[in-house]
Amino acid sequence: MFKVYKCHKISDGCVEAEVTISKDDIMFYLIRPEDGVMIEPSHDLEGRTMSKKILMFPSGKGSSVVQADGLFQLMKNNNNPIGMIVERPETVLVTSAIVFEIPMVDKVDPEFYKDIKEGDRIKLDATNEEITIL
Repeated sequence: MFKVYKCHKISDGCVEAEVTISKDDIMFYLIRPEDGVMIEPSHDLEGRTMSKKILMFPSGKGSSVVQADGLFQLMKNNNNPIGMIVERPETVLVTSAIVFEIPMVDKVDPEFYKDIKEGDRIKLDATNEEITIL
């Protein structure tokens, strides 16, 4: 039986993929566009890719230019996260998700954070404000 969790839609869309979980804020400019690998030293995701995954993380960091351009460079190389679950959305991150049409949610049922594990396959249905662990 699949478990469904409520969330709050920021950017429309529905995707299904493996989840990758970061405890650290993300600066998209420090992710290598060629393969989607985090290159920020000592970052929770250092050396790991988020290409074509659903990225779960606390918030964005860095200036608006580096955030938007970093995500744009990942998209140009088809190595962007295909969905985002964020705890503390900030303006640049929200705007980028909407402009680049990446499903994004926040205000997720607290039970989800207890149940989810790195590598779980999930369905992020931002449009209907639901996340399902498959």
